[in-house]
Amino acid sequence: MWGHLRDAYTVYKRVPSREHAYFIDEEENSAHLQSGMGQETMNPSWKPSFPHVIVATIVSFLFGYHLGVVNEPLESISNDLGFTGNTLAEGLVVSTCLAGAFIGSLLSGWVADEFGRRKAFQLCALPMIVGASISAMTNNLEGMLFGRFLVGTGLGVGPPVASLYVTEVSPSFVRGTYGSLIQIATCLGLMGALFIGIPAKSIDGWWRVCFLLSAVPAAILALAMAFCAESPHWLYKQGRSAEAEAEYARLLGGLHIKSAMSELSRMDRGDETDGVKFSELFHGRHFRGSIIAMILMDKLGRRALLIWSFFGMATSMALQVTAAGLSASGSVTLYMSVGGMLLFVFTFATGAGPVPGLLLSEIFPGRIRAKAMAVCLSVHWVFNFLVGLLFLPLLKQLGQQLLYSIFTTFCLIALVFVKRNVMETKGKSLQEIEIALLPQD
Repeated sequence: MWGHLRDAYTVYKRVPSREHAYFIDEEENSAHLQSGMGQETMNPSWKPSFPHVIVATIVSFLFGYHLGVVNEPLESISNDLGFTGNTLAEGLVVSTCLAGAFIGSLLSGWVADEFGRRKAFQLCALPMIVGASISAMTNNLEGMLFGRFLVGTGLGVGPPVASLYVTEVSPSFVRGTYGSLIQIATCLGLMGALFIGIPAKSIDGWWRVCFLLSAVPAAILALAMAFCAESPHWLYKQGRSAEAEAEYARLLGGLHIKSAMSELSRMDRGDETDGVKFSELFHGRHFRGSIIAMILMDKLGRRALLIWSFFGMATSMALQVTAAGLSASGSVTLYMSVGGMLLFVFTFATGAGPVPGLLLSEIFPGRIRAKAMAVCLSVHWVFNFLVGLLFLPLLKQLGQQLLYSIFTTFCLIALVFVKRNVMETKGKSLQEIEIALLPQD
């Protein structure tokens, strides 16, 4: 294995590193790779990086909260703002947030690279605070939509930066576990929104409280990020090697600074040699959860979780198709329909939910990682918006059987794609993943 890594490393040696690069000669690198001795080669403790990851997942909590915040109070909102019975207006209240997220996700890569990961979190918190306040205090539909759009722009910036940040500050042996915390936080936010929205039908104006409460975690995110570590990867790319070392000392401990900086140096040389054009995001090699996911991500691996997740989602959709096709409306149909939906939620949360954000931030080279995540997440938001806007009209037009059959087909296509094209990144450092994705010629 080490011989393979040394061969791959010669690709990086062809071009000298930047003037600010952390210098390591070939002999030191070979010795470091071949040596399995010493404390520096042991896994660092997960504890120093854990608080920083927890703060980053607040943005995922807000993502889940704002997805669910209008579910319970929507009827009260429509009554108070004067669009009762207008299904298009109700759909816009739900989906305008997703449209804003699309705009925010397009900007997220530039924001993360230009200002750093910490400031990107703080910047995304600002529109969430302002937008939530506008939605809470508005007396018309236009104000509600504007507030929801502002919140969406913040949500569009936040999740891609969270995936980047968690990937770049986590020790490799717990990176999958930490990545699953993002999905857990999203689920907690969604459940929190549904719970807080319960009184909306019995207390006039409670929906305003629901929106105002979301400003609290957003403010905590902005303030807490001032005390969190900046991404050493980003600092190193800015030529601030001393600061990158200091942050690694906070995140990994002093014994692991040298090996971490060595990896950054090799990745930096790889970026210079193996330059990646932005257009390569759309073709070629670079294209190529829940609690249970948190436990299994670093044991079974990303690829296995994705395969079983899409298989389970396809099965759950097939149950929905079967239930819709039964003529009887008895308990069997009800149990199949509810069971299929629960199975879908469970299997999504164990794979397709938490894995893609983590996997994408692992497979892209550091040079374009933030911008590549922006492109991928913008596509995600576009389809989220379309599904949220068109699901009910399509259900009425096509019927349950045909619509859920289409969903089943997409799940099976995703399963085949993962099985044929997605590599396993479990336990690998970011530099090892880049080497594995280098062209073989």
